Amino acid sequence: MSPFSRFALYFAEVAHSGSLRRAAEQLHISASAINRQILQAEDHFGTPLFERLPDGLRMTTAGELFYDNLLRWQKEFQLTRQKFDELQGLKRGTVSVGMVQALAEGSFASALADIIASQPWLELVLQVADSHTVSEKVRRADLDFGLILDPQGQAGLNVLAFVELAMGVVLSADHPLAGATALSPAELSEERHILPGAPLIVHDRVGLLYRHYDFAPTNSISCNDIRLIKSLVRRGGVTVLSLLDVLDEVQRGELAFVPLRNKLLRPLTLALCAAPSRQLSRPAQMAIQKLTLVLEEMQSVGRQPSGPP
Repeated sequence: MSPFSRFALYFAEVAHSGSLRRAAEQLHISASAINRQILQAEDHFGTPLFERLPDGLRMTTAGELFYDNLLRWQKEFQLTRQKFDELQGLKRGTVSVGMVQALAEGSFASALADIIASQPWLELVLQVADSHTVSEKVRRADLDFGLILDPQGQAGLNVLAFVELAMGVVLSADHPLAGATALSPAELSEERHILPGAPLIVHDRVGLLYRHYDFAPTNSISCNDIRLIKSLVRRGGVTVLSLLDVLDEVQRGELAFVPLRNKLLRPLTLALCAAPSRQLSRPAQMAIQKLTLVLEEMQSVGRQPSGPP
């Protein structure tokens, strides 16, 4: 059964919608015509692809297997078309990139804007999600590559480039301790502490740090949104985050980042990853080269003092 056949189109839409009627509306064709194609395919394969339920259709195990293969065929065909274009000297391509929320602005956003400006023929598909979601999509080849946090222990990923950025205390730029060379949370006992909440990737690390110092601030705020945490810090609170979370604000002089006095917490790793078996197109390789340079620049910034002079 060819992935380019009419049946493959019908099957994919029914699998996606779970309904002959909804698939028919989407494809602008009668439900009976779609059902006829499915019945013919089931007869050809000798096994049912869908269970007929009162509220719609649900894929059988055989149907799920066929659907997974169909998606893979479509992805490989897209890559083949891009390679055909490259052989003919045509400039056309689609690059899909996943990234964590911390990269949605600043240097990475600027690098993506540069790619778009320099390659107007390129279609970029950008998805912002948590590290686990991006990792899963990269592993399934739903994305060409992804930028994720702490890839250690995540099987099925090939790390192409990475940067390690320290954990530290974040304060407003005009805070009296903003120029300190190092701090521990316990040295800020009189301050309002904003604690990163779950599911933020720094949540467990910060909890470990506070337990190490046996420090439980009574006037703390727990928050699971980095942007809101930074907004509260600007108004006088303090927090412990990765330099990645505040790099742009530190460079603009809006916030100060002071390294931790205790080296208990390992740095946060930001990694550019792809699936090991993924055959990356030339446009994807070009985008990876551009973003690798951004990682290298971030590494150099991370080695410099980040508080005010």
